[in-house]
Amino acid sequence: MTRALFWETEGADLRCGLCPHRCLVREGQTGLCGARRNVGGVLRAESYGRISSLALDPIEKKPLYHFHPARPILSIGGYGCNMACGFCQNSAISQAKPKTEFVPPARLVEIAVSVPENLGLAFTYNEPLIGAEYLLDAAPPLRARGLKVVLVSNGMICAEPLEALLPFIDAINIDLKAFTRDFYRRMGGDLETVKRTVARCAEVCHTEVTTLIIPGENDGDAEMTALSRWLASLSRDIPLHITRFFPRYKMAEKRPTPAETLTRLAEIARRALTRVHVGNV
Repeated sequence: MTRALFWETEGADLRCGLCPHRCLVREGQTGLCGARRNVGGVLRAESYGRISSLALDPIEKKPLYHFHPARPILSIGGYGCNMACGFCQNSAISQAKPKTEFVPPARLVEIAVSVPENLGLAFTYNEPLIGAEYLLDAAPPLRARGLKVVLVSNGMICAEPLEALLPFIDAINIDLKAFTRDFYRRMGGDLETVKRTVARCAEVCHTEVTTLIIPGENDGDAEMTALSRWLASLSRDIPLHITRFFPRYKMAEKRPTPAETLTRLAEIARRALTRVHVGNV
């Protein structure tokens, strides 16, 4: 297994520094993400190169509407996540360890280059930032071959690894799952970390934001007003995708988001932002 980056020893254990959970990882165990393991006193990137999903998607599916529109992009997923959202759309790979195939970076590049009209490679489906080592090895040769590197992420990453990755990211869509600390706490995340990631990415690469609207959870007018105004304080031109919730995973009993709720919240967001899109109506 590949030696992980961004960790230090703490007594007999290891302290991971990749994300704000800063997991204390004991011998033989993984951190919360399930992808980084203490093996003999060394933190190993256990998910390195382990691919569970591969598909050719339109770039708009990420969703990225303002980054080379109408182009296809090869998309891959691995396994694991550093959040535990009850509404996860890909829980079979984010919250479990599925069957995978090892694809070394050089092979990944050759696959991506071989696809006609391919824009590049999107690291998506599960949380790509927990595989920072694989990203750092794969992204430079991808870009050297003229391919774009795209991430679809929850934004839960510490400042140091984010800065290491940013020079190799061309575009990112970040899930801003809500705009309250309580919601993020219940989903195993940290709102302030995600806000910092959005702000920093918007400074250096193409950045779009997605908010999945869940009935009774994050569908209030005041919350959307605060969220959109905060995004506008970074730039009024940051695209915001307001998308519809469908029953999934641990929220299978909830009803889908009413279309009129999405329309109402989009109208609120457009008071602050110039690029607001409604999806899955």
